[in-house]
Amino acid sequence: MAVRNILRIGHPELRKKSEPVPITEIRSAEMKKLIRDMFDTMADVGGIGLAAPQVGVLKRLVIVGFDRSDRYPELKEGIERKILFNPEIEVLKAPAVGFWEGCLSVPDMRGYVERVRKIRLKYYDENETFHDKIIEGFDAVVYQHECDHLDGVLYVDRLKDPTKFGYNDELDMLEANRTKVIV
Repeated sequence: MAVRNILRIGHPELRKKSEPVPITEIRSAEMKKLIRDMFDTMADVGGIGLAAPQVGVLKRLVIVGFDRSDRYPELKEGIERKILFNPEIEVLKAPAVGFWEGCLSVPDMRGYVERVRKIRLKYYDENETFHDKIIEGFDAVVYQHECDHLDGVLYVDRLKDPTKFGYNDELDMLEANRTKVIV
């Protein structure tokens, strides 16, 4: 198990644009090791997705996948494990969906972000196979969040209302108090 250090907000590498991975490098030993390390790292911290820039590698590579998440207990279904090289997102005409997003690079915090709920996702997998899929709902949010990292964008850059951003424990306490008042 090789767990890598996750860069946190403020680290300049997180704000840089990542380079495409040449198709001829997708099956390389270097990429296979990076993918294993990224999955080990994501599992170690209970993440549901991770982009290569978050572990200091400025390559256009994203991994996602989980069955159940302690970070998102309200989710009844996970996301199928996927490896995406050079992903491209096309936003499709669909209403936005708001979600309280967290990020391994912004630990112990979350913010309310609105994203389009339907996207077209194009990418190469670890076998150099090209995929072109329509993704909706929470999965679309996750892919948009992770692919943002490839362009040096963090979810905090997408907050429309700074009052809907804070530390998890503070937000949990506020929510608990709201629930108590309503009940």
